[in-house]
Amino acid sequence: MARKPARPHEAAPLRPEQSRRARAEIEFEEATILGALFGQFDANLVQIENRLGVYISARGNRVQIEGPEDSVARAREVLKGMHQRLLKGQDFDSGAIEALITMSAEPTLEGIVTGAPDAPSVMIRTRKKTIVPRSATQIEYMRALASKDIIFALGPAGTGKTYVAVAQAVSQLITGSVQRLILSRPAVEAGERLGFLPGDMKEKVDPYLRPLYDALYDCMPPEQVERRIASGEIEVAPIAFMRGRTLADAFVILDEAQNTTPAQMKMFLTRFGQNSRMVVCGDPRQVDIPGGDQMSGLKDAVDRLEGIEGVAVTRFTSADVVRHPIVGRIVEAYEGKDG
Repeated sequence: MARKPARPHEAAPLRPEQSRRARAEIEFEEATILGALFGQFDANLVQIENRLGVYISARGNRVQIEGPEDSVARAREVLKGMHQRLLKGQDFDSGAIEALITMSAEPTLEGIVTGAPDAPSVMIRTRKKTIVPRSATQIEYMRALASKDIIFALGPAGTGKTYVAVAQAVSQLITGSVQRLILSRPAVEAGERLGFLPGDMKEKVDPYLRPLYDALYDCMPPEQVERRIASGEIEVAPIAFMRGRTLADAFVILDEAQNTTPAQMKMFLTRFGQNSRMVVCGDPRQVDIPGGDQMSGLKDAVDRLEGIEGVAVTRFTSADVVRHPIVGRIVEAYEGKDG
């Protein structure tokens, strides 16, 4: 039945090219999934309305969209993308809808969300879920993860740098294209001292590796993670443990790389072996190296290696934050003050 807007629109002021009014209609054949498509009390439709400044009415399996021409086109593509995800058995939340809205300005969106035959491979399948890009920059990043040897991912927290890299690593481990998954980060504390923590070195370091464990458990059943860690297929260790090794047939991820020194970064990158892939993640603006006057190994490496064949650099911004929308606003506030 027809539905009235739940609350006033909160969309940004219209640009001149958006001022032309338009109307579009979509007919969905699979009526059984319309409840999930619209959301409880049509919450999903309201979210699209408020973000794009359109009015959406639903009658049976027909949805009509009215509003500025550009916004109507974007809303139509977002609804089609949500529908395709449901057909493939993929759930979505408000964050996923927000990501589709953000990407709806991208000319490749339709091919990405509908899985057209000529669309690029921009999704990652793991044991527990299928990862799809939640921002335009994640599209670029996922393409690089599938094709480059060494990938640098730079940007603020919440942009999916580490999570997407772990998902790609798990996918390649499952398919057998690599034999090992190695996750590492420097044991550098943000204003704390490891020596003050109880336990041996492993117990001291584990809290700093927790984000890597969390991403693993989100992509694989816990019992598989534990079994593969026990067998050595998955290794989680501080960067100091990489010295003297050659990492062949492995997917290697270095997180919080801004806290490496140039010497540590050189040591890490030169561990690269046959049939391997390395991903180096970090936020150049959040350096916690003791002393404060030491150059970050991440910045040094990017300055030296960007443009070299086989190396990709993906730069995320606050616009790519895929956590709660307030996280993006927080990042923007701090960047504006510090920049």
